[in-house]
Amino acid sequence: MTLSNTPPKWTSDRFPKEFTIRKYIFDTRRNVCKKFWYEEYLWPLVENADIWRAKSGEDIWWSELTLITDRTGKISDLALRPEMTPTVTRMVSRIYTETTKPIRFFSIANFYRNEKPQRWRNREFWQLNIDMFGSQSLYAEMEILQVAIEIMMAFQTPKDSRLLYLNSRQIIDYIVDQEVWLPSEKKTEIVRLMDKREKLEKDIFISMLKDHWLNDNQTNKIVVYLSIDNISQLIENFPNIKDNQWYIDLHDIFTKLSLLWYDWYFQFKWSLIRWFDYYDGIVFEVFDMHPDNKRAMFWGWRYNWLAEIFGGKAFPAVWFAPGDEAMKLFLESRGMIDSIIENQKQEIYYIPMLEEWYYDIYYKLAQTLRNTWHMVQQWLEIQWVGKALQYADKKSIPYVIILWEWEKNSWIYKIKNMKTWEETQISL
Repeated sequence: MTLSNTPPKWTSDRFPKEFTIRKYIFDTRRNVCKKFWYEEYLWPLVENADIWRAKSGEDIWWSELTLITDRTGKISDLALRPEMTPTVTRMVSRIYTETTKPIRFFSIANFYRNEKPQRWRNREFWQLNIDMFGSQSLYAEMEILQVAIEIMMAFQTPKDSRLLYLNSRQIIDYIVDQEVWLPSEKKTEIVRLMDKREKLEKDIFISMLKDHWLNDNQTNKIVVYLSIDNISQLIENFPNIKDNQWYIDLHDIFTKLSLLWYDWYFQFKWSLIRWFDYYDGIVFEVFDMHPDNKRAMFWGWRYNWLAEIFGGKAFPAVWFAPGDEAMKLFLESRGMIDSIIENQKQEIYYIPMLEEWYYDIYYKLAQTLRNTWHMVQQWLEIQWVGKALQYADKKSIPYVIILWEWEKNSWIYKIKNMKTWEETQISL
């Protein structure tokens, strides 16, 4: 039997060139997380499938989970992880009582979600998860937002290349409860319909609202809210909201972000509704503004209820989770991929074996360079200098070390710069 040498459907092999890009993304994010003193953690590859059933209901239970069979072929109660939030909440619930708060955790790992792949989302994907537990303070949201902005800034793209949109669960609750006066039994349906507004013609949307027995005044209030472009217009159209604590908090966040010189990076957005059933307070998304790739790259929110599924008391939590594929497309659309790959090779040295008699010298020289944190590749057979330079050029290796009879007799070696062709002599 001949086996296929391609990976399973909807997964990808990451050869070194491709992995270089992913590693750059991971390392950049990791460095920012550590600057804010978040701690990195590990967890099992699989989880009890009931965790996601309890969090997300039957939809994810049947459509997104990949269940594992046991040795007898029977479906077990284990599944490949499709996301991190339930797992890290489970972990924190074990240590929450005795651990100093707030708890700041992050991880970078791969996941598998059994859903229809899209251009920016694969079934198998890598993702940063960053969570803060144990603080109900508005400053917890402030810090998470700051980390999100700093991560995007760390990739050194233009200010107008991305935008952070903000909204609040309680702002939406205030509009539908206090301004529209929706009865509780209609709230979920109307909020879900509001979430679809951007995809519907205005007349169709209004007609659908009236199909739910909303009167003209209720319909108009919803239409007005969904036409707001910035937080100032909330006050203009709904003046009573100025006394709402969540409006005050959201306004406070805008003020504090401005004080940190982030004015370019954030904006109010009414249409952040689609995760309404999951978030408790502030919700945000980071949006790619490139005309060929306009979409949300990642999002985050406060979730204070999830720990209850593990039998304990709820505790405060806020998070966000950017994936690798959307970030790669973000960098690719701005022509940054080649420079990223090139920058990772700046300090690579190549030592060809130009003379077998000097085998010991080559290896000692390579070891000396490696001991001083240089990256060194060696050739394993006799190679003429011309072939060595061709090989280095083809592999985009920036420096070639030349040590032949003349160099050995002079007790030197040469470092050839493959870009400038300049040679530097170094004493052996």
